This record gives sequence, C-alpha cells and structure tokens, in this order.
Amino acid sequence: MQCKITTIGENTAGSPYLIGEWGFSAFVEADGINVLVDAGVGAGAVHNAEQLGVDLTTTDKFVLSHSHFDHTEGMPAILRKIHKQELETIAAPDLWEGEKYSNDGRVIPWLFIGMPYTRPFLENWGAKFTLTREPVKFTDKVMTSGEIPIVTDFEKVGEDYLLTRVNGELIKDDFSDDRFLLVKTDKGLVVILGCAHRCLINSLIHARNIGEDDRIHTVVGGCHLVDASNERIMKTVDALKEMNVQHVGVSHCTGLRAGAIMAHELGDRFFFNMAGTRVNVE
Repeated sequence: MQCKITTIGENTAGSPYLIGEWGFSAFVEADGINVLVDAGVGAGAVHNAEQLGVDLTTTDKFVLSHSHFDHTEGMPAILRKIHKQELETIAAPDLWEGEKYSNDGRVIPWLFIGMPYTRPFLENWGAKFTLTREPVKFTDKVMTSGEIPIVTDFEKVGEDYLLTRVNGELIKDDFSDDRFLLVKTDKGLVVILGCAHRCLINSLIHARNIGEDDRIHTVVGGCHLVDASNERIMKTVDALKEMNVQHVGVSHCTGLRAGAIMAHELGDRFFFNMAGTRVNVE
C-alpha cells in the first residue's frame, strides 16, 4: 500500500509558484481514501493545491489537529473548493470550548488565536462534524489519534503564554484537543502532525500503541519545539534515534533552531517539510 503526503500549506514554500503562509495543511492519499489534515491560515492551501495538481474535490475526510486559527482559518476557502454537501470533519469536542489566547506580546498583548468561525457557518459550506475523544478509523490502515495521553517526563505540554478561557478564567492550555493522523504501512507507521502540542515523542508513543506497531517510518508536520530548551531538543533527538524513526520532516512551529539541531543530529533521516514537499511511502 502506498501512502502519499503532499504538504499544501506551510510557513515556507518550496517553489516560486507556491505561497508560504504561517500554518499547516497536508493532503494524504492512502488505502483508497484521501484525507485533508488542517486548512492553514488563508487561501494559500487552495492555491498551492492547484499548482501542485492536488484535486481537493476528491477529499473524503477532513481532520483538524486542533483549534488554533493557523490550522482552521483557511476552512471556508477549502470547503468551498471541495464543494460537497457533507464532508465528515473530525476534531476534538474541545473545538469550540474555551477561548484560545496568546500573550507572548509578539503582535499585541492579548491575541485571540482560537477557532475563528462558528459551527453553523462552517456547516453552511459542507462540514459535517464528528467531535470525539476517541480515535476514528477511516479504513483498517488510516485513523485519527483521538486524545493523546501524557506519558513522557521530559516534554512540556503547552507554553505559559498559550492560554484558554475556562469558566471565565484564563489558564494554561493543556491542549487536550491536539490530534494527529496515522497511516499503517508495510514499512511502519506514518504520522502526520499539526503542531504536536501534546509533544512529539509523547505523540509517537501513542501512535505505536494505537497503530500496534513499534516501527515508525515517517513523521511530518509541526513539532512545536520553537520555545524548547536545547536540553529538551537533544532528548527529543535521542528518543527519535532510539525509536529508529526513519524519516523526520519538520514544519511550521518546530522552529529553525530545533530544525537545525535535528538536521545535524539525524543526517539523511531529516528534511524540512515545506509547502510543495511530497512524501511517498511505498
């Protein structure tokens, strides 16, 4: 079985004909089904899909990794392009629970970063939501992660500046809404991450458990190591080596410092996963 991943939305673009936009979106073809993971932040994913020859109208399922705007703001443009009366859209029950904020001060003191649209508005454009904490199996080989338990001791879930409003109080976000897509291949597991807010190694351990396979062949997507200490990054690299992950393609929120360290330590196993990157696992 072939698994083909085409990244259509990412911070950087791998061609002068593509658009780089902060965020992430990937089109995954595997086991006779086409799954779109995230929508990016604007019209870039639709434009890039057209340039790359990706027919979004063939999308069978839509998976949202979490509720941040840089993974959901492009939804209306994508849903209009797909143009289906009903497109099953899988996400966590937390998708509209709690207002998401950042107070890192990089743009404005308090920046709303949550889901920018109401459920009825997206349903107008064809989204049919399945909101669940459990994994969702599309086929015997393609599934969502469901809620990701925390098992590692060196990884930090969430940053102090990433907050959610619960019962009127802003608290540190534990990202219980974080999800990934998993594909089971003959060569091992393929994991497509949005941001890995529940942490990279922690997510890969969960992938092994639900995929019932200790072999991880390919990981692509955001790893949210942009604010991580060098010590944590090195422990992450050591864990990737110990797990014998064959290919690691980082995107978006991984951060250039973490990416550079991973590139140095992992050698040929590493690649930068940009808009336009195509990954094929035979």
